[in-house]
Amino acid sequence: MKHGLGKCLVAVLALLAAGGAAAQGWPSKPVRIIVPYTAGGAADFTARLIAQRAAETWGQQVLVENRGGAGGNLGMEATAKSPADGYTLVMVNNSQAINESLYTRLPFELLRDFAPVMIVSASPMVLAVNPRVTAGSLAEFAALVRTQPGRLSYGSCGVGTPMHLAGELYKFLTGGFIVHVPYRGCAPATLDTIGGQLDAVFATTATLLPHVRAGKLKALGITTAKRTPAAPEIPTFRESGVAALKDYEVDNWYGLMAPAGAPREVLSRIEAEVRRIVALPDSRTRMAGVGIDAQLAGPEELMSLLRADIEKFARVVKFANIKGE
Repeated sequence: MKHGLGKCLVAVLALLAAGGAAAQGWPSKPVRIIVPYTAGGAADFTARLIAQRAAETWGQQVLVENRGGAGGNLGMEATAKSPADGYTLVMVNNSQAINESLYTRLPFELLRDFAPVMIVSASPMVLAVNPRVTAGSLAEFAALVRTQPGRLSYGSCGVGTPMHLAGELYKFLTGGFIVHVPYRGCAPATLDTIGGQLDAVFATTATLLPHVRAGKLKALGITTAKRTPAAPEIPTFRESGVAALKDYEVDNWYGLMAPAGAPREVLSRIEAEVRRIVALPDSRTRMAGVGIDAQLAGPEELMSLLRADIEKFARVVKFANIKGE
């Protein structure tokens, strides 16, 4: 018995030593960050900001690879199939939690096949309306929807996106009926709201704020639990005074994960470097300029957030009968 325990102890110590050695020699080659979306969005911006600064510190290239398609599932699959050596990371957001209910079959298991690194940032979403809409607040908008069921429409950035789920969660909680019109991207949905083809739109602060500040749209509320530093004048849904919205929250967050089994010592080094990068005044200024808030938290918080979002969005997907494209 003692002999068996001794063997187990030796094996554990050998694994710890191997992990420490891997961390000391890392990185000895380029690091890759997969962004499972097209270039130009908040996930891409965040990944490139990290890549630029980290490359300077690590003395190795940090490459950003955009692998869009299937709601982010193609990039996630590519990451899951990569070696678990700390040289491949993926930028995730709550779309991955939504996809757990949206797609009946995925080529990976989110909570099994990936190791959490950290939460990095968030790009809050806003409900904005065309200036012709008489409502000037969320409470007035809720009253308008209640008296005119099915008469108003809202646009989102696509079926199954966090913006779509934000709109459907509003409907789920309030019982109000607004017609959903999906677009392939936030920009066209926003432009059609400005043009009057839509009454309202759910999109990110990065997309909407320039038009709100130009007077082309009215911002009624922000979907996060707290106001955003990027637009502190916009109240949250929770502050609306609408009882059904007192616990409303949809946060469009971004985090880093790696293939399951990646050395924890390496992932801890990555987390420490990203925290340093995001804390830089220049980084904060650049992020705020495109409507992104710093939102740093560790791997345990990332997993807790994923589990909570999977549960929350499962109810909304079922309620709205949303199917993955």
